[in-house]
Amino acid sequence: MPAAGGDPPPLTDKDIIRLAQSHLHHQSFSPVPSFLLSSHSHPILISYLTSRAAGTRNSSGAVFEYAIALLSLISLSPQTPPLPSLLSSFLFTYVRIFTSRQIAHDSNAFKTIQLFSTLVHNLPIDDIQILVESILSNLAEVITLDDAHLLDLLPKCLDLIRDSDEIDRAEYVVNSLMDQLFDCVWHKGLLLKLVSLVKDFAFLRRERGVEFLEKVFKGMEHVDLQDVPSLVYQLLVLASKGFWKREVIEGIVLFFGLKLGNKSSLIFRQVEGTVLLHLNFAVKQDPSLGQEVIGLLKSDSWCFNHFTIAVALSIARVKRFSESSMGSLRKGILAAYSDYTFAKGCNLLSKELQEEFSNRVRAMEKAILRVVNDSNSGREHVVPSIMQLAFLLLASVEEMNCKLGRGIESTDDPQGVEEIGVQILKTMFEVHDIARSEIIEQIRSMILSLKPEQSMPIIRLLGNLVKSYPYPMLEHVSRLKELLDYFTFMNGKVAACLINSLLPLIKFSRDLSDYLVLVVRKAMFRREDTIRLAAVTSVVDLILADKKSKIDGPFSCQDSSSDPSSSQQAEIQPSTKGDLFQELIGLLQRCLYQQANVKKVMYRGLLKLVIVDPSSTSAVLDLLLPHFLQFFKEEYDVHLDISSCIKSESSEIFIEEPLDSLISCISWILLQPHGKTERTPDSLWTCLGFSLSQDNEATRTTSRESFSIAMLKIRALLKAGKLEVILGQIDEEAGSSLEKETTKFCAVISLGIVEVMLNNIASELEESTGAKKEDLEKELISIIELHNSLEKIASTSRQIDGIKKANQRTTVYGFHGNPELGCKYFSQEVPFLSTSSISYFLYNAMSLYNNTLSNFGATSQKHSQGSFGMNSKLSKLIGFTLSSLLRHIRSFLAEEREDPMNTLIYGDIKALGAPLLKLIFQLKLEMLSSSQQKAKVENLKEYLYQAIICFKELVVATCPRNPQFVSFVEGLALVYVGEHGLNNGCEDSTPVVEEDSGSIELLMVKILRPLLSDLLALSSNREVEVICDLILKFGKKLPSMYRNHHGSWAHEICKSNHIKNPKVAKNVVTTSILLSSPPDDAIIVQALSEELTKYSNSEKSHQMEASESYPIINKFTYVILISCLLRIIEAFIADIDWAVKKLKLLSPSMGSRTCFGLSGEMALDFGLVFEKHLYSRSEAVAKALSSFVLMRLNDFQANHLLRLLARFYKQLGQMSKLKIAPRGCKQLLPGLGFEKLTEQTCKQLTIPLYSFVSEMQKEQLENGNLNKGKIGQIKRENKCIPDLIFQIEDYEKYLIRLSKLTKVNLLRHAKRSTSRDFKILELARLEGDEEHSNNAPEGGAEQPDNQGESSNESENEGNEPRNTFSLELAPHLHAQEGGSDGEDGDDHYLPRFKRAKKSVSLVGFSNDEEV
Repeated sequence: MPAAGGDPPPLTDKDIIRLAQSHLHHQSFSPVPSFLLSSHSHPILISYLTSRAAGTRNSSGAVFEYAIALLSLISLSPQTPPLPSLLSSFLFTYVRIFTSRQIAHDSNAFKTIQLFSTLVHNLPIDDIQILVESILSNLAEVITLDDAHLLDLLPKCLDLIRDSDEIDRAEYVVNSLMDQLFDCVWHKGLLLKLVSLVKDFAFLRRERGVEFLEKVFKGMEHVDLQDVPSLVYQLLVLASKGFWKREVIEGIVLFFGLKLGNKSSLIFRQVEGTVLLHLNFAVKQDPSLGQEVIGLLKSDSWCFNHFTIAVALSIARVKRFSESSMGSLRKGILAAYSDYTFAKGCNLLSKELQEEFSNRVRAMEKAILRVVNDSNSGREHVVPSIMQLAFLLLASVEEMNCKLGRGIESTDDPQGVEEIGVQILKTMFEVHDIARSEIIEQIRSMILSLKPEQSMPIIRLLGNLVKSYPYPMLEHVSRLKELLDYFTFMNGKVAACLINSLLPLIKFSRDLSDYLVLVVRKAMFRREDTIRLAAVTSVVDLILADKKSKIDGPFSCQDSSSDPSSSQQAEIQPSTKGDLFQELIGLLQRCLYQQANVKKVMYRGLLKLVIVDPSSTSAVLDLLLPHFLQFFKEEYDVHLDISSCIKSESSEIFIEEPLDSLISCISWILLQPHGKTERTPDSLWTCLGFSLSQDNEATRTTSRESFSIAMLKIRALLKAGKLEVILGQIDEEAGSSLEKETTKFCAVISLGIVEVMLNNIASELEESTGAKKEDLEKELISIIELHNSLEKIASTSRQIDGIKKANQRTTVYGFHGNPELGCKYFSQEVPFLSTSSISYFLYNAMSLYNNTLSNFGATSQKHSQGSFGMNSKLSKLIGFTLSSLLRHIRSFLAEEREDPMNTLIYGDIKALGAPLLKLIFQLKLEMLSSSQQKAKVENLKEYLYQAIICFKELVVATCPRNPQFVSFVEGLALVYVGEHGLNNGCEDSTPVVEEDSGSIELLMVKILRPLLSDLLALSSNREVEVICDLILKFGKKLPSMYRNHHGSWAHEICKSNHIKNPKVAKNVVTTSILLSSPPDDAIIVQALSEELTKYSNSEKSHQMEASESYPIINKFTYVILISCLLRIIEAFIADIDWAVKKLKLLSPSMGSRTCFGLSGEMALDFGLVFEKHLYSRSEAVAKALSSFVLMRLNDFQANHLLRLLARFYKQLGQMSKLKIAPRGCKQLLPGLGFEKLTEQTCKQLTIPLYSFVSEMQKEQLENGNLNKGKIGQIKRENKCIPDLIFQIEDYEKYLIRLSKLTKVNLLRHAKRSTSRDFKILELARLEGDEEHSNNAPEGGAEQPDNQGESSNESENEGNEPRNTFSLELAPHLHAQEGGSDGEDGDDHYLPRFKRAKKSVSLVGFSNDEEV
């Protein structure tokens, strides 16, 4: 068609395409066709686009072909009018066609939009704004990633709008457009597109960036799992380019850890594994991302979830972050256990908060085990890190135990560090074959390199692996043999435990069994005593393991692991070797010539062997008989040559043969009911070096018969009771000191032999009747009298084998000595008395006691002498029984629970409870009704105290977690009902609670509380202390409701009983406070403090005999009660100190760090509750301390108070600092709880504190004389008071800053304009006083800072408190007038404070100390 007028000839769409191709191929530089420059042609050009889009076949390709051609022609001169108008119309039309889905959203559309983006800057700014609004209005239609192609135009368009001068408030316009983008719903396609485009939004600020990431992580929940790794990869790429690295890392970690944490499908685990690889790669490329991960682990241990742990393990594979990542993980895990242990005993926290800490540890344990279980789902690269973490935890077990003790007691408690480490490595050993060699190698290396205490968990791990996976462990026998080569260079305990852990493998590996025998044979020739002890222990364990394997069968553990491989078949065939006991009989015979400790271990092992394998009884007796006959001489009058058991070298005496242990072993074997007619095989006699002919074999007496005869003769010897015959020379005046010591050591051995015979007599008494029983009872009493005589001789003996053996056998040391030493000693030897024997002695003592009472009431005055003789026998029986009982219980506590001897020796130890409690009641009743001489009453008191000690140890030994504890307590309750009846004044109904708590409540209500009341009435002070300890120990295990009930009961005792004994008063007060839950415990402390203030201030004028409200406060007790309350407040402050450290992680300012609020609400609620309890507790402590600053205190108490106040103000300063928002965070108001705490502290504590220090200084100046002790006190105060002043000023400094930020006057109750000037006492006066003090007695010497109070409490109970201070604090008050100098007008209401002015001078009594 011809052109009209002067218009250029029209071009068809095909002409335009050919023209564009011509320009492209021939690189023609001809101008833009005139047809395009005509405004009349624009509708035609647009119509070509719409007509191509309307086509039914390949409309996307046709549109792409035409659009590319037209845009390439326009790009020749895009600024030439009217091409910008054409470009705008063409772009708007294309957007309409794209959004209406007239063309496919394919690669052609993507290329077209990319070409549009290169020309968009040529559009008018108004058209650009319209274009952006058009794109944003259609965001709801963006479902897939292809639908989001138009968003490629957004970054450049928004930059053009933001930089344009033609638009008013361009920044506001851009923000409003971004609001539209953020307010709409982000479907999967839009989300993926925006993540890829956000790097081009260079104008985004931090707030917008955080909002964007929050939107992304929220939308990721609806993204297909297979798209998540690519999305995470894009986020990591953004982070590596500086796009808010911390927020990206936190978001990824918390998204997978919390939002998707409950998913555990195979696909999800594979997705997590891919993301971990992405993170690992990103950290390698950009180490700053690794720093962010480490920072997250260090800053917030509450974020520990399974994915956080997996990320830390993954980046630990990067060499640069290996140490820091594993260290942060270890520290966080140990901190969780530490916090849980502390929170469990922290009175500051409510039950709900304590449960929160418990849940945190359990969740962390589940997270760790989940990571371990998922390690075979595409994340094998973290396997080495998992093993490294497990070994780090095992190496930290001893560290945790030293800091916290054995805190995991209950079955409801978390598993613990060691259990988690063992479980991790067991799982890795089972699942990953490739990890087994590394685990064994690490075990070998750590056992050899760590300290003995640290290596014990590793050995327990090895034993666990051997028991659980014996067949896989057979593949590593060669490495285990390499470890055994170092046996003789190890610690003795470690070496013995190592052998014991490998014993289950000897039934499968003859090679290992032979090598173990070879190792212990070599060790027996070592010079070190500990190695020989370990060797003989291992020999016994080997023999026992061999016997058990033959009894149980060679494949008894076959179900514990997979079937053996073909290469192991020959190794695990049942052993055809002979008896290992017979094979090692020569080695055991050699042990008989070793040191005494080695022999003790062997005797104990032989007894275990007889218990496990009764058929070996005769062989064991035959082994011991020749050795026994060296000391048992039948041809002489002296049947026991005890003196030959004692040797002396270099004027030192020691026991060479523990004859008492030997006779005990023989006696226990003879008491066994089996094997009485067994004959000894000839092979054993051949091993021992004997050859028997057929003639003398028939007439030979068996070893059992020989030993039985010998035991009877020894009993007859002891029954005669002649010390000269038993000990030899006992003339203390005739012999030398060496002979005297030898006699005493002989007495020690004789004591053990006597106890062995007493055990035999008790066994016979249980089965005898009539005249035989009476004879045995007389024999029993006579031997007990011999025991008492021997105790007197042995009571002054020195240490034997490094242990005060004789002292352990005495009644006094057994009840007043070191219980830990006793446990250590008795755990090394077989107890000589069984539980049944001691139980019989208890019943016999009560029977004899009842007979004594009846005889005393029935006889007249002329028969009183016979009654007194009976009482003497009773006294000796009770004393011996209680002393033996205490040693028996303590040895039970130290014993291994799997020891085969436990059933034989200890049996049912809880059966001792009923007779012991009956004895306590009888002794108590006798004291109530006693009108006898003073010496007898004192004996009764001593026996009662001993019985109470035994009762405490027995109840503790039968712990509440023992399933037999319930029946034990019920038996005790029946005894109590039998003695007192049902109506006894303490018939509090036991509440129905869980089984363990119910039994403890029954023990408390029916036994301990009535017993304490009765003992208080008897003024049995030592016994009351023991029962208070027991009540406190078990009361803490009760739920808070029932614990408070007992605390209230103890509090009533404080209000009603006029207790004069200081220690008893201290125990009762401590019980009442520690058994009360918060805030009741603090209320009791406040009430007692106020009453002590009244009493101490009135005591000077002697106006009060005792407090009316609390009679427990009197002139005998008030000093020690002040010290007691100060210690309790110190514990409160320690709780606050720990809570302040936790508050830093839970404060709102720290909560804002965790962007996206994935756990924000939960953490915020917990943080607010935690903060509320902290402020409430701090306020209670401030109230209690405010009473102490009004008291009259002695020097040590005042010094203690000053130190507590300094710590408390330091914690208050930390709380105030945490209320100040970090830079960039919103400042929050302090809150009513904090304001109330500040008011309480300023008004009731800080103001009186200044007067307290000033008044004390005045009294010091008035008192005058200074001795050496006073000078030492001044030195300590020179440190305490300046530190206290500094902490007060630091606290008030933060209050001032917080007041400025929040416009809340937190110091309106503070002492205004206080000048804190303090000075050292005058030099001349101190010099004069020191010269005067040089003539003072030595008792005035300086005492250590921490020992003064504890060592002088009892001495100061009746003394007048002395108030002396070295520093003078003179508060100068003056009115604050006028405005502020150089301060803003908003702060005119804040008080001004001066820093402390310290007048410095030299103190005369120290030439090198400068103050």
